[in-house]
Amino acid sequence: MQLQLPEPGADALAASHSLQQLVAGDIVAAGGWISFERYMELVLYAPRLGYYSGGAAKMGKDGDFTTAPEISPLFGATLAHLATELIAAGEAVANVLLEFGAGTGKLAADILRELQARGQLPEQYFIVEISGELRDRQRQSLQDFASRVVWLDALPDSFSGVVIGNEVLDAMPVRLAVKAGPAWLERGVALDAQGAFCFADRAVADLPVAQIPQADDLPDGYLTELAPVAIGFMRTLARMLAKGDGAVAILPDYGFPAAEYYLGERAEGTLMCHYRHHSHPDPFYLPGLQDVTAHVDFTAMAIAAVEEGAEVLAYTSQGAFLLNAGVGELLLRTSPEQSLQYLPQANAVQRLISPAEMGELFKVLVIGHRAEWPQRMLRHDRTHRL
Repeated sequence: MQLQLPEPGADALAASHSLQQLVAGDIVAAGGWISFERYMELVLYAPRLGYYSGGAAKMGKDGDFTTAPEISPLFGATLAHLATELIAAGEAVANVLLEFGAGTGKLAADILRELQARGQLPEQYFIVEISGELRDRQRQSLQDFASRVVWLDALPDSFSGVVIGNEVLDAMPVRLAVKAGPAWLERGVALDAQGAFCFADRAVADLPVAQIPQADDLPDGYLTELAPVAIGFMRTLARMLAKGDGAVAILPDYGFPAAEYYLGERAEGTLMCHYRHHSHPDPFYLPGLQDVTAHVDFTAMAIAAVEEGAEVLAYTSQGAFLLNAGVGELLLRTSPEQSLQYLPQANAVQRLISPAEMGELFKVLVIGHRAEWPQRMLRHDRTHRL
């Protein structure tokens, strides 16, 4: 595949080449084949060379993609208001927040600024971040709140408070499964005769195809993603919540319930790459310089959480979630008559809530333990579709 995308600089190309050598060495050491999950883990998280471990900008206009917090500070402000409501409503929900994978720190900063303006700063704001480079960026973004923010290397054993994981699940490595007659094969990564990465299928004993509803009915050649890493994360998260006195976890991401994820027409899967605001399907293009993601099977995530003692409190579109949580009211803090200030904010909110933009593609899964979920937040709830 020949992709016509912006050319990276010499240093970036050199880093990508080093990562390619690292991955190739891993393939050779494994006998000539690795799972796509292993490939994705290396190109995203290999120390100093992986996409999330390197020094290049990831988000915003200078990066490869744009997240909701980068579009509007009202996304974080809305979450801040909802968090204070949850903390006030549930006696057991502590005035503590935890964010998993905080990116540039923009969302945390927006939340903390809003809470500061309301005189309701949390006792602590924990950030679980495995990328040293991103952690450094977060420290810069959050220097005004240095006394409140604590960085962790992993989820704690138990937690009481509000957890936020914006676009966390889609960044976790996935396995690829392809239907071959009556059987399923795992699609992994090998080296071709020229030493370039290529896909290669093989039979494996532990492929978790039970995640796929009516797997036997799908057509020959059907390709999809399986997410054991994300499922493992959800199990750990749910156990953490279940051991606490009261907690809620809010997980916005793009994806579908299982009945929609594994439709017959989605026969090429959902794997997608992002480079300089261009989206394309080639995961072997400039390893380490592009994001590699897959949509989330929210049914699998919900099942994993429930099996470990958490409760599904809500599942809805991002648009409905934000509107129910009051983003419209927050927007109107700026008068529409102040058009120079109001219109850019209104356009940004429109991107977040419009079904034609992020409002429908992105969903929000909410799980919790011993916590009350506001009744108004259940308008347009889709939990029954999971």
